Amino acid sequence: MYRTIGIIVTIIFISSLLLATLALAMSRISLNRHVWLSGFFAGILDFFYMPLKYFFYKFSDPRILDKWMVSLKNISNKNTFMKTNKRMIIAPHCMRAMDCPASSTKTGIQCISCGKCIFSKLKDDSKTYGYDLYIVTGSSFVKHVLKEKSYDAALLIACDYELNKVMMGLKGKKIVTYGIPMLNDGCFNTEVEYEKVIETLEMLSN
Repeated sequence: MYRTIGIIVTIIFISSLLLATLALAMSRISLNRHVWLSGFFAGILDFFYMPLKYFFYKFSDPRILDKWMVSLKNISNKNTFMKTNKRMIIAPHCMRAMDCPASSTKTGIQCISCGKCIFSKLKDDSKTYGYDLYIVTGSSFVKHVLKEKSYDAALLIACDYELNKVMMGLKGKKIVTYGIPMLNDGCFNTEVEYEKVIETLEMLSN
């Protein structure tokens, strides 16, 4: 009996290892081209996220894993996102000007369109493309946003780690996500490629 259990455990372990390795390979490939069954492979990586994160932390850079996973999820979510109607943009406050005069509420920074940073343009763009813009100081603010209003989809701007984290969190709330990575990490003076944001908004328009 114990021998049978041992064989079953070994088979499960080897199968899991092979699946995780295949999913990683597909996520890497997704950076350059379309991947079939992207949602299936993204689900596998979500399931094995913590051990994979530890592996990348030990032998590489954990940000690489998040980058690959976000790319895979974008491919998986794109068509579904385009069918949604109630959309929001969630962006980090670290992209705002150091001397930003806007005040903060429980749903984030309230941009006053002072023209000192990219948010003045993003505020107008969000209205043009039918999104509500939220400038948050942390992923926990998303909970407050969802208490105020319901949404079908969220366009996320953040570093790869935060993108992947929020994507996993909103998946459980049945909100379709699409992520735009920032050009740099950090707590202030971060940037996103504005042209990439507009390109994504155009692509996801329905």
